[in-house]
Amino acid sequence: MTAATHSTLFPQVPDTADAVLDGLDPEQREVATALHGPVCVLAGAGTGKTRAITHRIAYGVRAGILQPSSVLAVTFTNRAAGEMRGRLRQLGAGGVQARTFHSAALRQLQYFWPKAVGGSLPRLVDRKIQLVADAAAACRIRLDRGELRDVTGEIEWSKVTQTIPADYAAAAAKIGREAPRDPAEIAQIYSAYEDLKRDRAVIDFEDVLLLTVAVLQDRHDIAEQVRSQYQHFVVDEYQDVSPLQQRLLELWLGERDSLCVVGDASQTIYSFTGATPDHLLDFRTRHPGATVVKLVRDYRSSPQVVHLANGLLSQAHGRAAEHRLELISQRPSGAEPVYAEYTDEPAEAEGAARRIRDLIASGVPAAEIAVLFRTNSQSETYEQALADAGVPYQLRGAERFFDRPEVRKAGSALRAAARFGGNDALLDDADDLPSQVRAVLSGEGWTTRPPVGSGAVRERWESLAALVNLAQDFATAKAGATLGDLVAELDERANAQHAPTVQGVTLASLHSAKGLEWDVVFLVGVAEGMMPITYAKTDEQVEEERRLLYVGVTRAREHLFVSWALARSPGGRAGRRPSRFLDGLRPGSVGTAGRGGGGAGGIERGVRGGVATAVGRRSRTPARCRVCGRTLTDAGEMKLMRCEGCPSDMDEGLYERLREWRAVQAERSGQPAFCVFTDKTLMAIAETVPDDAGELARIPGVGVRKLNRFGTEVLAICAGREVDEERESD
Repeated sequence: MTAATHSTLFPQVPDTADAVLDGLDPEQREVATALHGPVCVLAGAGTGKTRAITHRIAYGVRAGILQPSSVLAVTFTNRAAGEMRGRLRQLGAGGVQARTFHSAALRQLQYFWPKAVGGSLPRLVDRKIQLVADAAAACRIRLDRGELRDVTGEIEWSKVTQTIPADYAAAAAKIGREAPRDPAEIAQIYSAYEDLKRDRAVIDFEDVLLLTVAVLQDRHDIAEQVRSQYQHFVVDEYQDVSPLQQRLLELWLGERDSLCVVGDASQTIYSFTGATPDHLLDFRTRHPGATVVKLVRDYRSSPQVVHLANGLLSQAHGRAAEHRLELISQRPSGAEPVYAEYTDEPAEAEGAARRIRDLIASGVPAAEIAVLFRTNSQSETYEQALADAGVPYQLRGAERFFDRPEVRKAGSALRAAARFGGNDALLDDADDLPSQVRAVLSGEGWTTRPPVGSGAVRERWESLAALVNLAQDFATAKAGATLGDLVAELDERANAQHAPTVQGVTLASLHSAKGLEWDVVFLVGVAEGMMPITYAKTDEQVEEERRLLYVGVTRAREHLFVSWALARSPGGRAGRRPSRFLDGLRPGSVGTAGRGGGGAGGIERGVRGGVATAVGRRSRTPARCRVCGRTLTDAGEMKLMRCEGCPSDMDEGLYERLREWRAVQAERSGQPAFCVFTDKTLMAIAETVPDDAGELARIPGVGVRKLNRFGTEVLAICAGREVDEERESD
């Protein structure tokens, strides 16, 4: 959830230019009124940087100092650009261009291509991975799925660092970049990829920037035309600028210095894509007369969360660490961070799910809770645990809100009602905007009470409920607003991908959580090998991992839970230890934490099934294959109690009957099928064919809750008896 959606969604437009400055702290006000010459804003996490720069633009526009059409504000995501445009509209500064680097460059390239090159701009490919696969095949190089993704990343890195295929190997070696394949092979694939694009007359996203740079460099008349249009530039998240983006920015500027940059070197977490904080850290060298403002008042997080965040950076090394900002919380005192240790990852996920369920029961909205992890592969364990606990969730980075089928359909229904509502009996008794929206969306599946479960049905309802809530906020802010006004607002938000809040716990990687915030954050898997990640070898790579954890910590407003597991799988060797980044910060640890270290919150031992799992408790025996005796570590193999490659004695007919039964249960509860039982669990049941509840309970993936809910029917199916399909599920 963003700061914008956490505050009032539709505030009143300030009456005057001076009113735009109301509510800004002294440093934010200094940013807002520094409208001439180069300006560098060093803004720590949660210090209101977006507020400062949008008020700066709005103040300049409202005071008549800046022309809206002459301002170009650039950032890195469509969501951030959309939020910036929304805030500027609310401040009375509509007409200002707020775009991503790629969006701004593509717009210019499409306009000037006929003049600069002739003809139409080549087609832009959304995803380059298939082209890379074709290029590898042309080179007779076989890549598995993971290698294909990694090689694609190397090509992207090469292009944003302006490295040609012939120079790839030397450039990678120079900075110690570990190539996923032989560098000569990657260079060969990269070269073939460029040839394929030319043959097929297509370009990729990096080409958009490269071609725009080329046009502006070669055609001074076009460069001057762009510079006459845009005379004032604002760059957000400047620590993430790549060399290619910096070159484009320099060409936009020309010899002028009307530039404001905003960033935080301690939040540099995308160096693998070519991003570097050097442009931010060298800004004063390039612009000796620059105004520099530091924002350190943290309005997001409690003093306890800020204390831990400062402690993490106090142990950092390197150039970014030398420019770290010491945050000062502006919020009331809150709870200490909670540290929890678990025997294995499934236990850690179950512990988080139980705690989340209790938080929701105590009144914390699900949308104000997030589970953040280092890699996307960790998501599935938490999806399963939350589904088992009956907790709704949403995946960050999954299908975008306005692209969801139910949202598109709801938008069409609202648009039709706005046009022909006078003839719609549904709207006869609806005398205000919120009731009209509720009436229309009731025909699309919205109800006053949410459905049971956390699957597809619940997700559709949550999407519609988000629209209902948005309508209520819109009507409160805009007296007399009509259904047509709301449809226009939705269209504008869809274009900006500025989604309303969906009620569900957010599951997200630390990288994708950048720029977001929640009341409650669970940082999971904070163990050596995951944080820092195993392949972080150099000092620079390890320091970036520390900054990634810092970003995760600073997403939390009020409550922070940090956890790790001693083993990956139940019965596995408990050889893990908490992340080195927590040394000296978590209670009981020894380290070199300097000023601003962690708080005094205690470490809790994880619980499974309500029983404390102290480290000294009886350890589980390792899981072994019942066919060959090998120790099992893969979660799927442990469910089957055999190696994937060992022979199966599964009853195929029983397996199919179980799948049919599962489909019925999933439809009844509105959950995905895997939330009832996963395929591996069904296979294990069909191989074991349990005779009683005890045997069924011993199958991994069943558990007490599912045994109580489904055990009788599963045992009946295993015994060959018919199950009453009409019986209501629990």
